[in-house]
Amino acid sequence: MLILAIDTALDACAAAVLDTGSGRLIAQASQAMKRGHAEALMPLLADVMKDAGMPFAALDRIAVTTGPGSFTGLRVGLSAARGIALAANKPVVGLTTLSAYAAPVIGEDEAHPIISAIDARHDQVYYQVVGGDGASLAEPRVAPIAEVLEASRFGAPYLVGNAAGLLAQRWPADAPPPRKVDPQAAPDITWVAWLGAVADPATAPARPFYLRAPDAKPSVDPQRPPAGPAATQ
Repeated sequence: MLILAIDTALDACAAAVLDTGSGRLIAQASQAMKRGHAEALMPLLADVMKDAGMPFAALDRIAVTTGPGSFTGLRVGLSAARGIALAANKPVVGLTTLSAYAAPVIGEDEAHPIISAIDARHDQVYYQVVGGDGASLAEPRVAPIAEVLEASRFGAPYLVGNAAGLLAQRWPADAPPPRKVDPQAAPDITWVAWLGAVADPATAPARPFYLRAPDAKPSVDPQRPPAGPAATQ
């Protein structure tokens, strides 16, 4: 199976083509960035597909991160993935950034839980907790850092994600210290591709996974009458 993986949800613009038959990436590219995903993604995708030596029609599936993450960034990746899937008549699947962060660590040591954490600002994080075997211990949510630190009850964890360092700094002194702290700015695109290969298109839709409403709100012109039945000619 040939999988095109796309990630623009956090502080990177990344894409890769995975050949599950050979078990390797045959092309990949990644640029660290906080903004500018919209301008960077399509040229990056063109380079990746050129390096892979194939057209989009040769792919079997497209995988894309759905968030949590940047409101604008994740929509860039989702729009591109859905557009390619539609044009090439291929299935598209969505994977959360939290699951992509945890994937490389699952199975490494089943005795230790894994906390994936993404900075949500305002002293909050998006997080989830899974066991070392991948079993869910705390469902994805947005919460104050103090609540996340209560996950110390599960034992010495792997902390992974762009908020891993933040959690490590505030980890309770009377709790078992984190086994490992991996403050990745964005998930490894390799694991986005592998998760996409095993995902079920029926249960992994390519749509935004926000956990909370975006900070930015549409502006309203006070001089303009409201739309709807009250606005008459």
